[in-house]
Amino acid sequence: MMLMLSLFACGEAPQEKKAEEPAKVEEAVAPTEEPKVIKAGFVYVSPVGDAGYSYAHDLGRQAVEALDYATTSFVEAVPEGADSERVIRNMARKGFDIIFTTSFGYMDPTLKVAKEFPDAKFMHCSGFKKAANVSNYFGRIYQARYLTGLVAGAMTKTNKLGYVAAFPIPEVIRGINAYTRGVREMNPNAEVRVVWTKTWYDPALEKDAAKSLLDAGCDVIAQHQDSPAPQEAAQEAGVYSVGYNSDMTSFAPKAHLTSAIWNWGPVYVKTVEQVRDGSWQGDQSVWWSMQDGVVDIAPMGPMVPEDVKTLVNAKRAELVAGKDSIFTGPVKNQTGEVMIAEGVVPSDGDLLGMNWFVEGVVGNVN
Repeated sequence: MMLMLSLFACGEAPQEKKAEEPAKVEEAVAPTEEPKVIKAGFVYVSPVGDAGYSYAHDLGRQAVEALDYATTSFVEAVPEGADSERVIRNMARKGFDIIFTTSFGYMDPTLKVAKEFPDAKFMHCSGFKKAANVSNYFGRIYQARYLTGLVAGAMTKTNKLGYVAAFPIPEVIRGINAYTRGVREMNPNAEVRVVWTKTWYDPALEKDAAKSLLDAGCDVIAQHQDSPAPQEAAQEAGVYSVGYNSDMTSFAPKAHLTSAIWNWGPVYVKTVEQVRDGSWQGDQSVWWSMQDGVVDIAPMGPMVPEDVKTLVNAKRAELVAGKDSIFTGPVKNQTGEVMIAEGVVPSDGDLLGMNWFVEGVVGNVN
């Protein structure tokens, strides 16, 4: 026992073992992810230089191109049918994130291509068919048509107004009806005569159609066409005109009263934003209004009296505020039959499917 104690006394005292420090772990720095650039494609039925429908769409495309996270491409003057299907499919193969097909006749080709490319997104303008990766969109241009009708109804002296129209589809019929409602609100004895061209863009044919209406005694020419040819025909005849799609004043400054115009920028920018943040949904219908800034009228010409401008601007302010009573009943058809009962506000479905003319229209829907 003494021996053991002496051994401890002579030896070194036992040392405590230091705890091992944990190894330093450097935090991993996540690589900076480049923001996704959205590729948006646009298909147009007429040339972008037509000052009309495709021109207005292309101004909207340019608003998308100005975004720092988007790039765009377009193909113009694409006929409806097989040619459009080929162009749409080519864009899908190139990996476009969203493809806007901007004419009514592109509807079925869009649906067909969308089925082949389920990961791509498609927006079809003015149609009604949808799918999981296809939505449709349009604007309440009939609101602007109504306002231009107020102007035209105040300016006619013959009580005969002409309307050069493309195809007898609900989009066009609805616009003619709204225009006529405005005309007759200002002038209950006036009538709107319709001539169908069965084309969206054919300046020569559009001008000939306008001339036929002028020969029938019409002293205001309106249009649902893509070129300013009807405006030019009106000015050459020394009468008034109402344009469409964009402000057509420069083509007929002595005739042009105003235009129903499009502003597609808000629609296209919003859609691309939704594609980028993942909130875009297929199988939807988007129908934007004057309240959203998508439709409007061009400045009224100097020949329009100030009291008419004041009235039209007051009606415009109501529409901007969301008060739309353009088709609130009673609304009669050409034969005097009540189609929308007194006090009834038609549903969007009723308006989107409108295939009859209101009282005051001279023409047929065939």
